[in-house]
Amino acid sequence: MKPLSEQDIRNSFVNCSKGEAKRLAIPRDLAERPWDDLDFLGWRDPGAPDRSYLVTERAGRLTGVTLRFPSGQRGFLHRSMCSVCLTTHPGNGVSLMTARKAGTAGREGNSVGIYMCADLACSLYVRGKKQLDSGSRIEESLTLEQQIARATGHLSAFLDRLYA
Repeated sequence: MKPLSEQDIRNSFVNCSKGEAKRLAIPRDLAERPWDDLDFLGWRDPGAPDRSYLVTERAGRLTGVTLRFPSGQRGFLHRSMCSVCLTTHPGNGVSLMTARKAGTAGREGNSVGIYMCADLACSLYVRGKKQLDSGSRIEESLTLEQQIARATGHLSAFLDRLYA
């Protein structure tokens, strides 16, 4: 992924108003992000524990999505798998992220959801750049490029549903 500016990020959101995009919390460490290892930029809102954001390239242009997730606690023994990168996490490591649909459907309250790593570090888990304290990645016979293509395909399918 190419490095993004704050303005690039704010202009990319498709499922919130321009005013909401202007007010959302942008990460302050954009210059330090490992851009070459990211398929998308994802972050949690430090001021709103149930909100997170995701920005990626889709059909040749940036697409930003506001996401919400439940704050309920799961037991440590409970394990879930991310639908994007297929990493398993214990407890709250995977959350159901819901996004308001784009356009009229979103204004009418329609949304779509996907189970994702709660820290939105899917790209780093796939590449082995971020390790789990506990939890695991399934050992696969796919090449790294194939795993990356699968993860980006899963994310693209989710984004496509925003417009359906």
